[in-house]
Amino acid sequence: MSLVLDPAAQDLLFREARTANTFSDEPVTDEQIQAIYDLVKFGPTAFNQTPLRITLVRSAEARERLVKHMAEGNQPKTATAPLVAILSADNEFHDELPQLLPHFPQAKDVFFSERPVREQSALLNAALQAAYFIVGIRAAGLAAGPMTGLDFGGVQKEFLDADHTPLMVVNIGKPGDDAWFPRSPRLAYDDVVTTV
Repeated sequence: MSLVLDPAAQDLLFREARTANTFSDEPVTDEQIQAIYDLVKFGPTAFNQTPLRITLVRSAEARERLVKHMAEGNQPKTATAPLVAILSADNEFHDELPQLLPHFPQAKDVFFSERPVREQSALLNAALQAAYFIVGIRAAGLAAGPMTGLDFGGVQKEFLDADHTPLMVVNIGKPGDDAWFPRSPRLAYDDVVTTV
């Protein structure tokens, strides 16, 4: 095999990992989430920007407010997951670029002075970071249940502000009983890769 990563780690992160639909009642701690973030923050993004923002929904009151904005099929699992995270893109990420890109601090003004440009870049790069976050959850031995079946405008109004665009909601925890749907097919290498 051409991969350096141990086969067991490959299974944990990709081959055996799937979206969880039920969770045990074992709690997910702040320390676990911090360890996940401290690992995945090193994933690459354009200009080293870090537009991903993570809102942890812990209180019963906040959970109730979130569940009402989820699609009907996502409501029960969001209501019962040990932890739920709202992932969003910060459209004002450019304010941090002088700190994050010290060799080119003027990138903030040269490339990102216009809001539409920032929004497009924030969306793409926060989505990259969201994918790293999901893999990081798996690396912690937890299961992730990422969902985009939700009222995005409602979630933004309820939990965020005009400068933050919601991307997805992720249920997090140890998988529960009957957590998995059957594995769905994937495209083969030859269906995806073209050499020119």
